[in-house]
Amino acid sequence: MFALLPLALAASAAPDQRREQDQAWAAAKSGRILPLKEIERRVLPTMPSAQYLGVEFDADTAVYTLKFLRDGAVIWVEVDGRTGQVVGRTGR
Repeated sequence: MFALLPLALAASAAPDQRREQDQAWAAAKSGRILPLKEIERRVLPTMPSAQYLGVEFDADTAVYTLKFLRDGAVIWVEVDGRTGQVVGRTGR
């Protein structure tokens, strides 16, 4: 029974992630936010020695959160999807 728990948790997270992607795509297509590729084009060069892990999008705030790993530390970079400006950062 315990072996199935990770599978159940992963399956329950998938619809939320898909909805997040759909919201970001619709907002970018309508011009309300910049496309993810543009956000990545601006941010990735500022993180030269970090591994890019992925991104989350918050449709309520229109903020992309890009996740990086550098020297064993996770770094989050928050970017306003409307302007492309970095609005927050955690880690070094």
